[in-house]
Amino acid sequence: MTSAAAPVVATPTDLDEQTLVVRAQEGDVRAFEALARRHQVALYRLAVRVLGNRSDAEDALQDALLDAWRRIGSFRGDAAFSTWLYRIVTNRCLGLLRRSRPTTPVADLSEAGDVVGATRAASPERQAELDAGMTALAAALAELPHDQRVCFVLRELEGLDYTEIAEIVGTGETTVRGRIHRARKTLAEVMRPWR
Repeated sequence: MTSAAAPVVATPTDLDEQTLVVRAQEGDVRAFEALARRHQVALYRLAVRVLGNRSDAEDALQDALLDAWRRIGSFRGDAAFSTWLYRIVTNRCLGLLRRSRPTTPVADLSEAGDVVGATRAASPERQAELDAGMTALAAALAELPHDQRVCFVLRELEGLDYTEIAEIVGTGETTVRGRIHRARKTLAEVMRPWR
């Protein structure tokens, strides 16, 4: 007597990204949720770094994911799905920045993954110096023009390449390189006393 084995059903978390995208485009909410979970940490980090505020970042990310769900059918696969999501989150953040000039709680920026990856120092004096430097960097980053801040964050803090950034912000690579160059120059000037 043989017993029939139960069929193995793959859960959305077991599936590759392309399959999840296709399923989400067919209306599978669980597939989209799996995609969102895979990318939410990086997307949230991006939103916090661009907006400088955890509360605004949470709102922007939630709205961006709703936008992505509504527009999943328009995803053609010309770029990576993560690039498409980055673009939606970036656009949502830029929209918020344009509508209001936020006050930036500096602690939010430095807590969102340590803006430059500072390590904890052994002495209290060194830690105080690092904290002051991080505060100055976070404030300088918050003062950059929005387009420069987004490109800088995507390149230097998220590690994306120029082609991906150009796709996300909807401009050419040369423009992206120029924005990053100007951001670096401004930040280097502001941070000169901390060298």
